[in-house]
Amino acid sequence: MVEIKTDASLDAMREAGRVVASALDAAQRAAAVGVSLRELDEAAREVLREAGASSPFLGYRPQFASTPFPAVICASVNDAIVHGIPGDYRLSDGDLVTIDCGATLDGWSGDAAVSFTVGTPRPADVRLIETTRQALEAGIAAAVAGGRMGDISHAVGTVGRTAGYGIMEDFGGHGIGRRMHEDPPVPNEGRPGRGFRLRHGLVLAIEPMFLAGGLDAYTTDADGWTLRTTDGSRAAHSEHTVAITEDGPRILTAL
Repeated sequence: MVEIKTDASLDAMREAGRVVASALDAAQRAAAVGVSLRELDEAAREVLREAGASSPFLGYRPQFASTPFPAVICASVNDAIVHGIPGDYRLSDGDLVTIDCGATLDGWSGDAAVSFTVGTPRPADVRLIETTRQALEAGIAAAVAGGRMGDISHAVGTVGRTAGYGIMEDFGGHGIGRRMHEDPPVPNEGRPGRGFRLRHGLVLAIEPMFLAGGLDAYTTDADGWTLRTTDGSRAAHSEHTVAITEDGPRILTAL
C-alpha cells in the first residue's frame, strides 16, 4: 500500500533527512587514503547517536539476504555497485567510493547515497560520478505532482544510457516513510507518461546506479550483500529522499 504523507509528516521526514545528510557528510570527510571502511561506518554511527536516531540499515534482512546487514552504512568501492559491507579494507589513492546511509528519527526514515573519489581521481570516474548525479537531478526534476512514475524513470535512464552506462534491472528507488522501503518501486528506466500517478505527499527515494562498462549484469559476493559489475568496471550511485509537493519536488536529505 502506498502511504501519502501529510505536510507535518513531510516536515518530520525532513528532520530524519538532515541526520542522513550529516552522516553522509561525516563519512565522506573521514574518507582518506589509509582509512578503513569500518572507520567511515563509525563516523556515521556517531552522527546517528548524537541525533538520537537509529539506523534502518543495521540488522536489515530482506528476502535476498542470507544474513542481517551489520552496519549503518553501505560502503561500496570501485567495482562494487551497492550494498558493500564496511570492513577492514583501507582506502587507496584513486578509489571510487559510494556511501549509502539511512536514519530513522521519531518514527520517520530518510535514505541517501553519494559517490566520490579518494585521492587522485581518474577522469573516467569523475565523468561517471557526475553523470550519475545529473541523472538524479533529472529524476528529481521529473518528480512533480500530476506526473507519472515513468517520467522519473525515463529521465534517469535516458541520462545513463546516453552516456553509455549499464543499469541494473532489478534494483532502483522506492517509496519511503515510516519504513525505509515502501511502495511504490522507482525503476531507473521506464516510459514517460506511464505508471503510478505522482501526487502531493508521496515520498520517494530516487537512486540512479550506473555501471561504467555498459553492461547491465552484476554478481553477488559470498557475503550475500555486495553487488559487483561482472566486467570489473566501476560503478556509481547517487540518491536523495524526495517529496512530491504542489510547489515542486522537495529534497528531504539535502545537507
